[in-house]
Amino acid sequence: MNDSSDDTTARILYEDSHCFVINKRPGEAVQGNPQGMASLPGMPAVRKGFRAVSVHRLDVPVSGACLFARTSKSLSFLNTAFAEGQVEKYYRAILEKPPADLRIPEAGELVHWIKTDAIRNKSLAYPEPVSGSKKGTLQYRITGWGERYFFMEIKLITGRHHQIRAQLAALGLCIKGDLKYGARRSEPGGGIRLHSYSLSFPNPAQPEARIHVTAPPPVRDRLWDHALPDGPVISVEGAQEI
Repeated sequence: MNDSSDDTTARILYEDSHCFVINKRPGEAVQGNPQGMASLPGMPAVRKGFRAVSVHRLDVPVSGACLFARTSKSLSFLNTAFAEGQVEKYYRAILEKPPADLRIPEAGELVHWIKTDAIRNKSLAYPEPVSGSKKGTLQYRITGWGERYFFMEIKLITGRHHQIRAQLAALGLCIKGDLKYGARRSEPGGGIRLHSYSLSFPNPAQPEARIHVTAPPPVRDRLWDHALPDGPVISVEGAQEI
């Protein structure tokens, strides 16, 4: 991919002088400049004369709302908000239907211990702590069933490497297109059907206020129509004009 015809301005869902949220496409990197990949922090429409530092990670094949800081002060503030659990992160996923004998509760909480294999760039989710692992927690609810796929909303409580993908794989579930975690076939373009749908965080300019952003899939199709409600929605609660 390249950014010679950079359209990122149209994908910025919220922005002010402190931070912005962009609707990331599958295949884009939010940190660094991997060879052959588009790097969001380096795109001119993202920088706009400011620094652009991602506050949280979205895996390269994942799409959706991604938060960037524009100043060192807002980066520190938002890092603290993430560390203290003040940020709400909701995802939508399209999964391959499991075998008939695999019973999945319609809603629940998953708690695993996540260990990352840096060489393979893959995480494994264990039911008990193992050496080098970190606790990972998410909540989910199944929102619908189709002929070959089913749809899930996920609230991410912690933010471990490949956490959602690893925890679902530990249950025997595969996100559509996610070959690394057991999917049967890839998606065109190499993405997976995991989308950061909703992000809610304290306003760096007014910590007592919150900013809520929802992101439609960058490319919408029939499956996403079943998986996602209409959007986007932006809400800045309790904020004064600055």
